[in-house]
Amino acid sequence: MSKHSHFTTSVESKLKYGLLLSVFILAIEIAGGLISNSLALLSDAGHVLTDVMALSLSLYGVQQAKRPSSSHMTFGYHRVGVIIAIINSISIFAIAGFILYESYERFIRPQSVEGLLMLLIALAGLVINIVVAYWLRKEQKGNLNVRSAFWHALGDALASVGVILGGLIILITGWFFIDPIISVLISIIIFAGSWRILKEGMRVILEAAPAGVDAQKIVKVLQTLPGVKNVHDVHLWSISPEINALSSHILIDDIATSQAAALREQIEEVLREQFNITHTTLQMECEHCESGGTFCTLTSTTHNK
Repeated sequence: MSKHSHFTTSVESKLKYGLLLSVFILAIEIAGGLISNSLALLSDAGHVLTDVMALSLSLYGVQQAKRPSSSHMTFGYHRVGVIIAIINSISIFAIAGFILYESYERFIRPQSVEGLLMLLIALAGLVINIVVAYWLRKEQKGNLNVRSAFWHALGDALASVGVILGGLIILITGWFFIDPIISVLISIIIFAGSWRILKEGMRVILEAAPAGVDAQKIVKVLQTLPGVKNVHDVHLWSISPEINALSSHILIDDIATSQAAALREQIEEVLREQFNITHTTLQMECEHCESGGTFCTLTSTTHNK
């Protein structure tokens, strides 16, 4: 079994177990929130609902990424996971906005809350979300789709901590206004996590240069290699956050094909080792193309009949 296949199988099983646990805690928190009249607990349940959506979509994205390339999808289905990560992040924005609105309503019209029941259910939610986040802690580092599910679980764990603190304060002091305050803090936490995911996902969709990879630096490094006279028409993008790609024209001397092939292999090694670029398309040439610029401007062409 390849390393990629083992990674995919491991992620799939963890996402499935995480999904089952999230559905379980969702049912408990909805029931407990209604019984205790806790907005913080119902807010947390709302976030758990997005966890269920996120884990389901992430599982689907991981499964789709395994599909092979075809004549219709030459890059494969890696960006399905990126689209899912964007959807997940937007869903977090929506639930955070709803929580803020409900918090405002409770500031105006405070309501009594059953602090003990709120506390016990939040403790159960905390344990489950910590388990899910712990399961995904390694895989999320190399996969944006899994990272969106991880942040859902981690954000909900932090929200559960807030609900627990709120329950304790209500039990000790009877200050019911702490419930909407905790809800506002929950919204801020989950909003911050989703913004980073949305920004990274949009960079991939817009085919921006990968974060932390400087195209100008790549050009300078390649032009120091013996045999490379010029590097131009550079395009640098990500197929997914884990797969960086580059295409470029490389100006060289008029040398034998075997020598050009050896130079191309050296360039690919530099790109792979120094810049983590694993998919390259290099056009070796001994004369400048018409553009001649470092970065090519793409234009649409209309043919007149």
